[in-house]
This record gives sequence, C-alpha cells and structure tokens, in this order.
Amino acid sequence: MYKVDLHVDQSIEKAVERRRAVETARKARIFNTRLRVMGLDLDALNQQVQEKKHRQNVERQRDNAFDKMRKIHDEVLLQQDNDEREKRAALHSDLTQYWATHQRVEDSQDADLTCGLKGAFSITTPESELGPASMQIFQGEGIGEEQKKREQIKKTERDLRVQKEDNERKHMEDKHKEMLVSKELEHQDLRGVQQHALEEECKKATHITLDNYNQALAAERAEKLKEQKRREERESLTEIWHTMTSDMMTECAEAAERQMGGGRPPQVQVDRWKGMNPEQLSAIHSEREAQRLERQRQRDAEKSQEAAWDLQLLKASTEAEEEERSAAKLRREKRVQMDQYNMQLAREQQAYQEYLNKRLYTNKPTKVYFHQFNTSSR
Repeated sequence: MYKVDLHVDQSIEKAVERRRAVETARKARIFNTRLRVMGLDLDALNQQVQEKKHRQNVERQRDNAFDKMRKIHDEVLLQQDNDEREKRAALHSDLTQYWATHQRVEDSQDADLTCGLKGAFSITTPESELGPASMQIFQGEGIGEEQKKREQIKKTERDLRVQKEDNERKHMEDKHKEMLVSKELEHQDLRGVQQHALEEECKKATHITLDNYNQALAAERAEKLKEQKRREERESLTEIWHTMTSDMMTECAEAAERQMGGGRPPQVQVDRWKGMNPEQLSAIHSEREAQRLERQRQRDAEKSQEAAWDLQLLKASTEAEEEERSAAKLRREKRVQMDQYNMQLAREQQAYQEYLNKRLYTNKPTKVYFHQFNTSSR
C-alpha cells in the first residue's frame, strides 16, 4: 500500500480540545473548596474591579484632556492679546510716521496763517521791477485779515480738540474692549473652575454611591453567609439529634436484622449492625482457640520435619566432605607421580642433549666447507 497524505479535519480536533478545556474549567470550579464553600463569584468581582479601573482611567484621561485644552485656550487668548497689542502699537507708530511725513503742518494750505508765513517763499526782487502778474496783495484785499486769521486759528483749535476727543474716545473704547475681553477670559476661567468643581463633586458623589452600594452588597453577602451558617447549624443539630435517638446509637440488635422469610436465617444489615452478642463472641473465641491449637500442632510438625531434613543434610554434607578429602588425596598422589615422571623425562632429555652435543656432533662444518659449493657455472 502507498502512503497517501489525507486531509485531517481540524474542526473535530478543535471541538474535542474545546470540550476538554471546558471540562477542565468545570472541574476546577467544582473541586475548588473555597469557591464551593464561600460561594464567591470571582469572575464578577474581577470584572467589576476592571470596569472601575477602566472608568477611573477614562475620567483621568478626560480631566487631563480638559486641562490641556484649557491651557491651550489660555495660551491662544494670551497670544491673541499680545498680537492685538503689537498690531495696535505698530499701527499707531505707522500712523504717527505717516502724520510726521505726509501731514505736516508746514505742508497744509493754511501754513502761512498758522506758521506766520514761515513756509512761504520770499520775494527777493524789488516790487518796482515786478509786473502786474507778480502782485500778491491788491488794494482792498487785506480788510479783515486779522479777524480771519483769528477765526481760522479758532477753527483749527476746534478741529484739533475734536480730533483729540475722537482719539481719546477711541482709546477709551479700546480700553473698554480690552476690559470686556479680560472679563470674558476671567468668566471663562471661572466657568472652567466651576465646571471642574462640579465634576469633582460628581466624582465624589459617584464614589460615595459606589462605596454605599459595595457596602450594601457586603452587608447583604454577610447576612446571607450568616443565614447559611445558621441553616447549616440547624441541619447539623437536627442530624445529631436524629443520630443520637436512632437505633444505631441505642444499639438495638433487632434493628440490624432483616427477616428474609421462607425458613431462611435473618440477614444482617451492615449499616445498622453494632456488634455481636456474648454467645456469638464465645463461639468465635472457641473457634479461634481451636484454630490456634491446630496451628501450633502444624508448626510443631513442621519443626520436626525441618529437624529431620537438617540431620539428613548434615549427613550428606559429612559424606561429601569425606569424598572431597579422598579426592584431594588422590589428586596429590597423582601430582607427585606426575612430578616424578616429568623429572625422569627431563633427565633423559638432558642426557640425550649432552650425547648430541658432546659425542655425535663433534665435527662442526667451517666456512671452507660451504665455500666449496657453487664455484663454477655448472
């Protein structure tokens, strides 16, 4: 068979893993003694704590954002005020420069009246040499000239006074506008402070309400725990009283026997049985004594049998030791005979070697004997 990569259905494995995780969480909840006895909903409490922390963080961020916004508004208003003052100072300096450059008193039409002909040109040519076209004052024209000058001076003073009053009025209006802007800023700051104070009071009221709610929950939980404890105590006392007055504690023998009928002996109920009567105990003691005597007799028989086996083993070991000693004696004798035979062989070998070396091989060949061979091409 060839191996084929089959697609594994991951949904089944995921479903099995999910069921296992759910079963593990359920076991952890069920077999947790603290949760089972006290009955605390830790998940709900943790969720409340997390929600409270999140709400506090949101409020803190909102307060920080409001503070930054107030600071930015104050800086913008201050910058606008400074810009407005700079613009006014620049405009005033430009206007003064314009007045000094383009609206001089010497350049006006009535400069000869206000300045005493200081700005008029002077005639250096004698009047007798000038023609009719060069005449400036004719006969009859100078009548009421002084009155006219005084009227013009008064008019100029009135115009200057009106202009001065207009300037003062504009200056007062500017001051009034600045005062209104400053009051508006103060009012905005005061309104921000009041809003902040109201927010703080709302926060305090919210905290107090939450604390009261938590205290009420704690009191209710404590009252439930007390009621549960009282109920458990009543149930325990009831169970103790029932146990004390039951047949089990009064050791009623009839309560532990159940009649089967049909001539069969009564059956003992284990959950109600409290012990045996003296007759049953004496029968059990007699049976136990008989068993003890039988066991003692068996142990005595086993001891005698073990003693016989030990005697048999002792005899067998003694015989084995005797056989071992005789075998060792035979091995020693054989070794002595073998040593004597080896010594005899050694003497014979030595004598034969002496015979070979001293009598048989006395004429040893020399180099001359070996050099006589292979002396020719044949």
